[in-house]
Amino acid sequence: MSAVPSPHREPIIELTAEQFRSRLTEALNVYVTAMGYPASTAQQRAPMWTAHVQREGWRCIGAFDDRDELIGLGYGYIGTPGQWWHEQVRRGLALSGGAAHGWLDDYFELTELHVHPEYQGGGLGERILRKLLESARGANVLLSTPEGPTRAWRLYRRLGFTDVLRDYRFTGDPRPFAVLGRPLPLEA
Repeated sequence: MSAVPSPHREPIIELTAEQFRSRLTEALNVYVTAMGYPASTAQQRAPMWTAHVQREGWRCIGAFDDRDELIGLGYGYIGTPGQWWHEQVRRGLALSGGAAHGWLDDYFELTELHVHPEYQGGGLGERILRKLLESARGANVLLSTPEGPTRAWRLYRRLGFTDVLRDYRFTGDPRPFAVLGRPLPLEA
């Protein structure tokens, strides 16, 4: 399905934890639709996303259409030792023989960034990402994304993300992932 750019610029706002929780069903729908996952994935993710709201430095940006429906979102928080993703990446770096080079010392974890397929290709993902990172705490931002040539890859590379760890398989997922990072702040 090709992207159909909206004739106007969608409102992009920071969501409070309460606003995020009230739109959790919408957010998970955007996620499963954008990722092509079965609808049942939303039920598995809901408790995790709800718990993430409690993490230090949590921020969420939502994009809305003219009917006030959520069409894109991004969120993240400060990554710290003991968190599942942090420990997975630390283990991956150790197994690969790669040094962390300080990436895991002080970073904002870009946990989720998704745009509904009907709105992809018009720059909405980049606008959400830029707004999310403009006040993010940390010396760096880190993320993981499935390996392969996608719009997400092109976005991250265009914004200066570099390889931290490649072809890594997170526990519970057979697909290869890349961990990408870049220093903060993100330039204009």
